[in-house]
Amino acid sequence: MAPARAVSRHGEAVVTGRGTLPLRAGALVALAAIPLAAMAMGESFYLAFGARVLIYAIAAVGLNIALGFGGMVSLGHALFLGLGMYSVALPAHFGIDSGWIHLALTVASCALAGTLTGWISLRTAGIAFIMITLAFAQMGFFVLVSLKQFGGDDGLAVAAPSNFGRFGLDSPLAVYIAAFAMLLGLLIWTDRLRQSSFGMALRACRQSGRRAASLGIMPRRCLLAAYVLSAVICGIAGLLLANLNAYVSPSTMSWFVSGELIVMVVLGGIGSAFGPAVGALVYLGAEEVLKSMTGHWMAVFGLLIFAMALVGRPAAARLAVDWSRRPRAVGANRRVLSGTTGTAGTERK
Repeated sequence: MAPARAVSRHGEAVVTGRGTLPLRAGALVALAAIPLAAMAMGESFYLAFGARVLIYAIAAVGLNIALGFGGMVSLGHALFLGLGMYSVALPAHFGIDSGWIHLALTVASCALAGTLTGWISLRTAGIAFIMITLAFAQMGFFVLVSLKQFGGDDGLAVAAPSNFGRFGLDSPLAVYIAAFAMLLGLLIWTDRLRQSSFGMALRACRQSGRRAASLGIMPRRCLLAAYVLSAVICGIAGLLLANLNAYVSPSTMSWFVSGELIVMVVLGGIGSAFGPAVGALVYLGAEEVLKSMTGHWMAVFGLLIFAMALVGRPAAARLAVDWSRRPRAVGANRRVLSGTTGTAGTERK
Protein backbone atom coordinates (compact mmCIF):
# COMPACT_ATOMS: atom_id res chain seq x y z
CA MET A 1 0.00 0.00 0.00
CA ALA A 2 1.38 3.38 -0.95
CA PRO A 3 1.76 5.97 1.79
CA ALA A 4 -1.21 8.25 2.12
CA ARG A 5 -0.75 11.80 0.88
CA ALA A 6 -2.49 15.00 1.74
CA VAL A 7 -1.99 18.70 1.22
CA SER A 8 -1.16 20.97 4.13
CA ARG A 9 -2.64 24.40 4.56
CA HIS A 10 0.63 25.77 3.18
CA GLY A 11 0.14 23.83 -0.03
CA GLU A 12 2.82 21.20 0.66
CA ALA A 13 2.37 17.52 -0.02
CA VAL A 14 2.62 15.49 3.16
CA VAL A 15 3.07 11.80 3.87
CA THR A 16 1.00 10.28 6.62
CA GLY A 17 2.99 7.05 6.80
CA ARG A 18 -0.07 4.77 6.73
CA GLY A 19 0.62 1.43 5.17
CA THR A 20 4.39 1.69 5.60
CA LEU A 21 4.60 -0.10 8.96
CA PRO A 22 4.72 -3.58 7.35
CA LEU A 23 7.59 -2.39 5.14
CA ARG A 24 9.57 -1.13 8.11
CA ALA A 25 8.83 -4.23 10.14
CA GLY A 26 9.92 -6.39 7.22
CA ALA A 27 13.16 -4.44 6.88
CA LEU A 28 13.93 -4.92 10.58
CA VAL A 29 13.14 -8.64 10.40
CA ALA A 30 15.44 -8.95 7.38
CA LEU A 31 18.24 -7.19 9.26
CA ALA A 32 17.71 -9.43 12.28
CA ALA A 33 17.90 -12.51 10.02
CA ILE A 34 21.24 -11.58 8.43
CA PRO A 35 23.37 -13.29 11.14
CA LEU A 36 21.39 -16.51 10.78
CA ALA A 37 21.70 -16.43 6.99
CA ALA A 38 25.42 -15.65 7.16
CA MET A 39 26.09 -18.55 9.53
CA ALA A 40 23.95 -20.91 7.44
CA MET A 41 25.92 -20.02 4.29
CA GLY A 42 29.24 -19.93 6.09
CA GLU A 43 29.86 -16.42 4.76
CA SER A 44 31.31 -14.21 7.48
CA PHE A 45 31.56 -11.33 4.99
CA TYR A 46 27.81 -10.78 5.01
CA LEU A 47 27.78 -10.59 8.79
CA ALA A 48 30.60 -8.03 8.84
CA PHE A 49 28.97 -6.06 6.03
CA GLY A 50 25.61 -6.04 7.82
CA ALA A 51 27.28 -4.80 11.00
CA ARG A 52 29.00 -2.05 9.00
CA VAL A 53 25.67 -0.97 7.51
CA LEU A 54 24.09 -0.82 10.96
CA ILE A 55 26.98 1.21 12.37
CA TYR A 56 26.91 3.75 9.57
CA ALA A 57 23.13 3.88 9.88
CA ILE A 58 23.60 4.87 13.54
CA ALA A 59 26.02 7.62 12.53
CA ALA A 60 23.65 8.82 9.79
CA VAL A 61 20.73 8.93 12.24
CA GLY A 62 22.93 10.98 14.55
CA LEU A 63 23.85 13.42 11.78
CA ASN A 64 20.19 13.65 10.84
CA ILE A 65 19.44 15.28 14.20
CA ALA A 66 21.71 18.17 13.25
CA LEU A 67 21.07 18.21 9.50
CA GLY A 68 17.48 17.07 9.20
CA PHE A 69 15.96 18.48 12.38
CA GLY A 70 18.14 21.55 12.88
CA GLY A 71 19.17 22.37 9.31
CA MET A 72 22.89 22.36 10.19
CA VAL A 73 24.91 21.05 7.24
CA SER A 74 28.07 19.77 8.92
CA LEU A 75 31.18 18.48 7.17
CA GLY A 76 32.80 17.77 10.51
CA HIS A 77 30.90 14.82 11.96
CA ALA A 78 33.70 12.46 10.97
CA LEU A 79 35.57 14.06 13.88
CA PHE A 80 33.15 12.48 16.36
CA LEU A 81 33.21 9.12 14.58
CA GLY A 82 37.00 9.16 14.92
CA LEU A 83 36.88 10.22 18.57
CA GLY A 84 34.65 7.25 19.31
CA MET A 85 37.08 4.90 17.58
CA TYR A 86 40.14 6.25 19.40
CA SER A 87 38.24 6.15 22.71
CA VAL A 88 38.45 2.38 22.29
CA ALA A 89 41.91 2.03 20.75
CA LEU A 90 43.90 4.28 23.09
CA PRO A 91 42.70 2.77 26.41
CA ALA A 92 43.09 -0.73 24.92
CA HIS A 93 46.66 0.21 23.95
CA PHE A 94 47.35 0.72 27.68
CA GLY A 95 45.60 -2.49 28.69
CA ILE A 96 42.16 -1.05 29.57
CA ASP A 97 39.49 -3.20 27.94
CA SER A 98 36.46 -2.15 30.01
CA GLY A 99 33.65 -1.30 27.62
CA TRP A 100 32.10 0.97 30.22
CA ILE A 101 35.28 3.06 30.34
CA HIS A 102 35.39 3.12 26.54
CA LEU A 103 31.77 4.24 26.43
CA ALA A 104 32.30 6.90 29.10
CA LEU A 105 35.33 8.27 27.24
CA THR A 106 33.37 8.27 23.98
CA VAL A 107 30.43 10.16 25.43
CA ALA A 108 32.63 12.62 27.35
CA SER A 109 35.03 13.37 24.49
CA CYS A 110 32.29 13.73 21.87
CA ALA A 111 30.09 15.84 24.16
CA LEU A 112 33.02 18.13 24.96
CA ALA A 113 34.18 18.38 21.35
CA GLY A 114 30.61 18.85 20.16
CA THR A 115 30.01 21.63 22.67
CA LEU A 116 33.21 23.50 21.80
CA THR A 117 33.01 23.12 18.03
CA GLY A 118 29.26 23.67 17.98
CA TRP A 119 29.46 26.80 20.12
CA ILE A 120 31.97 28.33 17.72
CA SER A 121 30.36 27.08 14.51
CA LEU A 122 26.88 28.27 15.43
CA ARG A 123 28.14 31.84 15.55
CA THR A 124 28.34 31.61 11.77
CA ALA A 125 25.92 30.53 9.07
CA GLY A 126 25.75 29.20 5.55
CA ILE A 127 29.05 28.35 3.85
CA ALA A 128 31.02 29.65 6.83
CA PHE A 129 29.31 27.11 9.10
CA ILE A 130 30.15 24.28 6.72
CA MET A 131 33.78 25.33 6.39
CA ILE A 132 34.31 25.74 10.13
CA THR A 133 32.96 22.27 10.88
CA LEU A 134 35.22 20.91 8.14
CA ALA A 135 38.19 22.76 9.64
CA PHE A 136 37.63 21.20 13.07
CA ALA A 137 37.53 17.70 11.59
CA GLN A 138 40.74 18.35 9.67
CA MET A 139 42.37 19.64 12.85
CA GLY A 140 41.51 16.37 14.57
CA PHE A 141 42.87 14.44 11.60
CA PHE A 142 46.24 16.20 11.64
CA VAL A 143 46.56 15.93 15.43
CA LEU A 144 46.18 12.15 15.23
CA VAL A 145 48.55 11.92 12.26
CA SER A 146 51.18 13.72 14.35
CA LEU A 147 50.94 11.18 17.21
CA LYS A 148 53.59 8.79 15.91
CA GLN A 149 53.62 6.85 19.18
CA PHE A 150 50.07 5.74 18.38
CA GLY A 151 50.69 4.82 14.77
CA GLY A 152 50.30 8.25 13.21
CA ASP A 153 49.04 8.04 9.65
CA ASP A 154 49.30 4.23 9.70
CA GLY A 155 46.65 3.92 12.38
CA LEU A 156 46.55 1.70 15.44
CA ALA A 157 45.38 -1.86 16.03
CA VAL A 158 42.77 -2.30 18.76
CA ALA A 159 44.63 -4.44 21.30
CA ALA A 160 41.49 -5.68 23.05
CA PRO A 161 37.76 -5.41 22.29
CA SER A 162 35.38 -3.56 24.56
CA ASN A 163 34.26 -5.81 27.40
CA PHE A 164 30.94 -5.05 29.09
CA GLY A 165 31.10 -7.83 31.66
CA ARG A 166 29.18 -10.82 30.36
CA PHE A 167 28.90 -9.25 26.93
CA GLY A 168 31.96 -8.36 24.92
CA LEU A 169 32.31 -6.89 21.44
CA ASP A 170 34.82 -9.58 20.56
CA SER A 171 33.26 -10.86 17.33
CA PRO A 172 31.34 -9.52 14.31
CA LEU A 173 28.22 -11.26 15.63
CA ALA A 174 28.48 -9.48 18.99
CA VAL A 175 29.02 -6.13 17.26
CA TYR A 176 26.07 -6.85 14.97
CA ILE A 177 23.76 -7.59 17.90
CA ALA A 178 24.86 -4.45 19.75
CA ALA A 179 24.54 -2.27 16.64
CA PHE A 180 21.11 -3.68 15.78
CA ALA A 181 19.80 -3.06 19.30
CA MET A 182 21.31 0.43 19.31
CA LEU A 183 19.84 1.32 15.92
CA LEU A 184 16.39 0.01 16.79
CA GLY A 185 16.28 1.99 20.02
CA LEU A 186 17.69 5.04 18.29
CA LEU A 187 15.06 4.98 15.53
CA ILE A 188 12.26 4.86 18.07
CA TRP A 189 13.89 7.57 20.19
CA THR A 190 14.53 9.95 17.29
CA ASP A 191 10.94 9.61 16.16
CA ARG A 192 9.76 10.54 19.65
CA LEU A 193 12.30 13.37 19.67
CA ARG A 194 10.97 14.68 16.36
CA GLN A 195 7.45 14.79 17.76
CA SER A 196 8.49 16.31 21.10
CA SER A 197 8.48 19.98 21.99
CA PHE A 198 12.26 20.02 21.54
CA GLY A 199 11.94 18.56 18.06
CA MET A 200 9.32 21.11 17.10
CA ALA A 201 11.52 23.88 18.48
CA LEU A 202 14.38 22.59 16.32
CA ARG A 203 12.23 22.70 13.21
CA ALA A 204 11.14 26.21 14.11
CA CYS A 205 14.79 27.27 14.43
CA ARG A 206 15.57 25.64 11.10
CA GLN A 207 12.85 27.58 9.33
CA SER A 208 13.51 30.95 10.97
CA GLY A 209 15.65 31.73 13.99
CA ARG A 210 14.04 35.13 14.46
CA ARG A 211 10.52 33.75 14.45
CA ALA A 212 11.56 31.01 16.87
CA ALA A 213 13.06 33.63 19.19
CA SER A 214 9.81 35.60 19.08
CA LEU A 215 8.08 32.48 20.45
CA GLY A 216 10.44 32.35 23.43
CA ILE A 217 12.81 29.74 21.96
CA MET A 218 16.56 30.28 22.31
CA PRO A 219 17.73 29.20 18.83
CA ARG A 220 21.45 28.97 19.53
CA ARG A 221 21.03 26.91 22.69
CA CYS A 222 18.47 24.67 21.03
CA LEU A 223 20.70 24.04 18.03
CA LEU A 224 23.78 23.51 20.20
CA ALA A 225 21.94 20.84 22.19
CA ALA A 226 20.99 19.08 18.95
CA TYR A 227 24.56 19.34 17.67
CA VAL A 228 25.97 17.78 20.85
CA LEU A 229 23.40 14.97 20.78
CA SER A 230 24.33 14.32 17.18
CA ALA A 231 28.03 14.26 18.06
CA VAL A 232 27.59 11.74 20.87
CA ILE A 233 25.56 9.37 18.68
CA CYS A 234 28.24 9.50 15.97
CA GLY A 235 30.83 8.78 18.64
CA ILE A 236 28.99 5.65 19.78
CA ALA A 237 28.92 4.51 16.16
CA GLY A 238 32.69 5.00 16.14
CA LEU A 239 33.05 2.84 19.25
CA LEU A 240 31.23 0.00 17.50
CA LEU A 241 33.21 0.48 14.29
CA ALA A 242 36.52 0.26 16.15
CA ASN A 243 35.49 -3.07 17.65
CA LEU A 244 34.29 -4.37 14.28
CA ASN A 245 37.48 -3.45 12.40
CA ALA A 246 39.88 -4.06 15.33
CA TYR A 247 41.76 -1.13 13.85
CA VAL A 248 41.53 2.66 13.87
CA SER A 249 42.98 5.27 11.55
CA PRO A 250 43.05 9.08 11.34
CA SER A 251 41.51 8.75 7.86
CA THR A 252 38.19 8.16 9.62
CA MET A 253 38.16 11.90 10.35
CA SER A 254 38.60 12.92 6.72
CA TRP A 255 36.09 15.20 5.01
CA PHE A 256 35.21 12.32 2.67
CA VAL A 257 33.67 10.32 5.54
CA SER A 258 31.60 13.35 6.60
CA GLY A 259 30.45 13.68 3.00
CA GLU A 260 29.44 10.02 2.91
CA LEU A 261 27.27 10.49 5.99
CA ILE A 262 25.54 13.50 4.41
CA VAL A 263 24.84 11.50 1.24
CA MET A 264 23.32 8.69 3.33
CA VAL A 265 21.00 11.13 5.07
CA VAL A 266 19.97 12.77 1.79
CA LEU A 267 19.39 9.43 0.06
CA GLY A 268 17.06 8.26 2.81
CA GLY A 269 15.24 11.55 3.28
CA ILE A 270 16.38 14.51 5.33
CA GLY A 271 14.41 14.92 8.54
CA SER A 272 12.76 11.49 8.48
CA ALA A 273 13.21 9.09 11.37
CA PHE A 274 13.81 5.89 9.41
CA GLY A 275 15.32 7.44 6.28
CA PRO A 276 19.03 7.68 7.24
CA ALA A 277 19.11 3.95 7.99
CA VAL A 278 17.70 3.21 4.53
CA GLY A 279 20.15 5.68 3.02
CA ALA A 280 23.08 3.88 4.67
CA LEU A 281 21.88 0.54 3.31
CA VAL A 282 21.41 1.94 -0.21
CA TYR A 283 24.77 3.73 -0.23
CA LEU A 284 26.90 0.89 1.14
CA GLY A 285 24.94 -1.77 -0.74
CA ALA A 286 25.37 0.03 -4.06
CA GLU A 287 29.06 0.48 -3.30
CA GLU A 288 29.60 -3.26 -2.75
CA VAL A 289 27.56 -4.27 -5.81
CA LEU A 290 29.43 -1.88 -8.10
CA LYS A 291 32.80 -3.00 -6.73
CA SER A 292 32.00 -6.54 -7.82
CA MET A 293 30.97 -5.40 -11.30
CA THR A 294 33.70 -3.05 -12.47
CA GLY A 295 37.08 -1.69 -11.52
CA HIS A 296 35.81 1.80 -12.33
CA TRP A 297 33.03 1.53 -9.79
CA MET A 298 33.69 4.95 -8.26
CA ALA A 299 32.89 6.71 -11.54
CA VAL A 300 29.67 4.72 -11.94
CA PHE A 301 28.80 5.31 -8.29
CA GLY A 302 29.28 9.05 -8.71
CA LEU A 303 26.94 9.08 -11.71
CA LEU A 304 24.38 7.12 -9.70
CA ILE A 305 24.49 9.60 -6.82
CA PHE A 306 24.28 12.47 -9.31
CA ALA A 307 21.17 10.94 -10.90
CA MET A 308 19.52 10.53 -7.50
CA ALA A 309 20.29 14.15 -6.66
CA LEU A 310 18.65 15.28 -9.90
CA VAL A 311 15.49 13.37 -9.02
CA GLY A 312 15.23 15.52 -5.90
CA ARG A 313 13.68 12.98 -3.58
CA PRO A 314 15.32 9.59 -4.20
CA ALA A 315 13.37 6.38 -4.39
CA ALA A 316 15.08 5.33 -1.16
CA ALA A 317 13.44 8.25 0.60
CA ARG A 318 10.00 7.12 -0.53
CA LEU A 319 10.61 3.81 1.21
CA ALA A 320 11.60 5.64 4.38
CA VAL A 321 8.61 7.82 5.19
CA ASP A 322 8.50 8.68 8.87
CA TRP A 323 8.15 5.99 11.49
CA SER A 324 5.11 7.68 12.98
CA ARG A 325 1.77 8.28 11.28
CA ARG A 326 1.83 12.00 11.78
CA PRO A 327 2.01 14.13 8.60
CA ARG A 328 5.37 15.37 7.41
CA ALA A 329 6.33 17.78 4.64
CA VAL A 330 7.70 15.93 1.63
CA GLY A 331 9.71 18.95 0.53
CA ALA A 332 12.01 18.95 3.57
CA ASN A 333 15.04 17.87 1.55
CA ARG A 334 14.91 20.83 -0.79
CA ARG A 335 14.22 23.34 1.99
CA VAL A 336 17.17 22.21 4.11
CA LEU A 337 19.65 22.11 1.25
CA SER A 338 18.43 25.31 -0.38
CA GLY A 339 19.23 27.72 2.40
CA THR A 340 18.51 26.54 5.92
CA THR A 341 22.13 25.74 6.77
CA GLY A 342 22.51 26.83 10.36
CA THR A 343 18.91 28.02 10.54
CA ALA A 344 18.38 30.21 7.56
CA GLY A 345 21.53 32.22 7.41
CA THR A 346 21.85 35.15 9.73
CA GLU A 347 18.54 34.56 11.47
CA ARG A 348 20.22 32.49 14.19
CA LYS A 349 20.25 35.19 16.82
